[in-house]
Amino acid sequence: MPATKRAQGSKALNTNKKNHLSLINMAEKTKPNDSNIRSQMRKGILEYCVLLLLSRTRAYPSDIINGLKEADLIVVEGTLYTLLNRLRKEGKLNYEWEESPKGPPRKYYFITPEGEETLREMSDAWDEIVANVNHFRNLKSQENTEL
Repeated sequence: MPATKRAQGSKALNTNKKNHLSLINMAEKTKPNDSNIRSQMRKGILEYCVLLLLSRTRAYPSDIINGLKEADLIVVEGTLYTLLNRLRKEGKLNYEWEESPKGPPRKYYFITPEGEETLREMSDAWDEIVANVNHFRNLKSQENTEL
C-alpha cells in the first residue's frame, strides 16, 4: 500500500476513534448521575412533604426548611418560597403575620381546607405508588430466590 493511502487510512481511523470517543463522552455527560436521580425524585415529593409538615402546625419558612433537613431533604430558600407562593395562589396554603421579639414580623404559613383535601389525595396516591414499587421490588426478590 502506498504511503499516502496508509496515511489517509490512519487519519480516517483516528477520526473515527475521535468521533467514537466524543459519542462516549456525550453519553456519559447525559447519563443521569446518582445525585441527579435523587434530586429529581426529591423534587417530586417536596410539595407532599411541605403539606405534611404544615398539616401538623403552622410554620415560618426557616422552620419548614429545618424540618425538611431533618428528613435529609435539603432545599434552598428560593425553591421553598416559589413552592409556598404557588400553593398559596392555588388556595392550599395561607399565611398570617406575627410579631417577632427579635426583629420584623414573620410570615407563618398554614394549610387550608383545600390544602388538607389535596394532602389526602396525595397521601392516597403515595400509598398506591409505594405499593406499586414494592410489588416490583418484591417480584425481583422472588425471582432471585427461585434461581
